[in-house]
Amino acid sequence: MSKVKSFFYLFSVLFLVWLGFTATFQLQELALGLTLSFLLSLIFYKTYVNIGFPPLGIKRFVFALIYIIVVFKEIIKANLDVAYRAVHPKIPINPGIVIIRTNLNGDVAKTVLANSITLTPGTFTLDVIGDRLLIHWINVESKSEEEATKLIGERFERYLRIIFA
Repeated sequence: MSKVKSFFYLFSVLFLVWLGFTATFQLQELALGLTLSFLLSLIFYKTYVNIGFPPLGIKRFVFALIYIIVVFKEIIKANLDVAYRAVHPKIPINPGIVIIRTNLNGDVAKTVLANSITLTPGTFTLDVIGDRLLIHWINVESKSEEEATKLIGERFERYLRIIFA
């Protein structure tokens, strides 16, 4: 990605985050947000490129929004499942550690996947080793790497493949 593209991409992202946090369109707030976003972009655009974030595009942006919705939906489902298991002690749990495989290439993409899995109650990413993730699962439904990958990782990875392609 070119330096100019990187700068404007980072500037846009920082300013959008600023708008999201301030939730106001007052002139002083907008001016401060633009100024800070500009200065931070000047300082960090080279670092931003080296980290491995993908360039912004309409398709990636749409899939990122969809991904956020999917993650929230999965968090809610997992919270309800764990809460149900807590109040109904007769429901068996089968805790254990499973390995899932990922087809994601970049470290940032793998980190987002690992964090998404950890955010859903009942699962916790213990380690990422190459293309494998070590997951603690509150109710192991399958010890098969292929089946565990489908049940745990695929719901997130199908979107991350497009976002981080």
